Amino acid sequence: MLILSELDSSSMAQLPGNVYRIPRHFNWPLVIGGYALLALVMMMGRWGVALPESAAYLELARWLRGAMPLAEVSSPFAWRLGLPALASALPGELHHVFATLNWIFVTATALLATATVRRLGFGTQRALAAGLLVILSLPAVWYAPAVLVEPGSICMRMLFVFGVLTGRPGLALAAALAGTAIREEDILLLAWLAASGQVSKVRMGTALGAAIGWVAALHLWMTPAAAAAFAGSLLAPEHAGLADWDHLLSLGACAGFVLPLALAGLRDAPARIRPLRGLLVLMVLMVLPGLHAALGGHADGRVVWDLYPFLLPFAVALGMPREVAQVPEVRQLQVARRA
Repeated sequence: MLILSELDSSSMAQLPGNVYRIPRHFNWPLVIGGYALLALVMMMGRWGVALPESAAYLELARWLRGAMPLAEVSSPFAWRLGLPALASALPGELHHVFATLNWIFVTATALLATATVRRLGFGTQRALAAGLLVILSLPAVWYAPAVLVEPGSICMRMLFVFGVLTGRPGLALAAALAGTAIREEDILLLAWLAASGQVSKVRMGTALGAAIGWVAALHLWMTPAAAAAFAGSLLAPEHAGLADWDHLLSLGACAGFVLPLALAGLRDAPARIRPLRGLLVLMVLMVLPGLHAALGGHADGRVVWDLYPFLLPFAVALGMPREVAQVPEVRQLQVARRA
């Protein structure tokens, strides 16, 4: 709420003649309630459903609750400890706990998308459109209610984008660290921050050291055999992916709306979201695990869903004026500022 309330400060008053307008009044309580209710409706049909990899997350949570030994935890996801640890600390049946956490993450992602676009001065309609693109999507219906960790990771990625685009590298750093605790791939966010020079070398080195140590310790301590088996599978994938029509349909459905909008919006993207273009290489690297899964026949729409936080600002920028008229209404974002 502190982040959202900052957006309504007096420094963001409207100035006449500017094509980028941030309304002085924005009913955040109504938006929060509306998003939460809409996300709940979208997710209710598959609430707490288990997918094949869900067993590993459930077993991790049960181990943390003391209900099973570590040796029985499934691979290769036993090092994604952050969200199962949170779920294990909460009361209730684990399927419902995971679904509830994911509902909160989906709602928070939509709010952060709205806050990001509104903070950039794209207007209320585009800001609300960004949030609705998060909720009114196939991933929110099909994958978010399941026992998965992707919703938490995507929420942290959206918070990272918010920090980058609004000149808050410290917030982006915290989001990247939290994302790494949920999914190891998010350590790439820290790598991008290090390359961008937005964070001091001391803080960046400390964060990278902590993240690398966390991932390495979990791999070596919890699942040495699973890690070796997973590494071996990278060298010999099963070439059955193109025959899996269900997964291909999922990929197409998840990419069929947001991705074309984002690609078209690249042309109209104003200067204030150009820092995201520097994330293109990062996005390619994040897609690589999904491409490997595609070779083995296991890729689905989550490959595209992972990229939603980076695509949404471009998607809603479609049709934006390319130049700011007269006096900027939103202060210039110091995206290269050191934390």
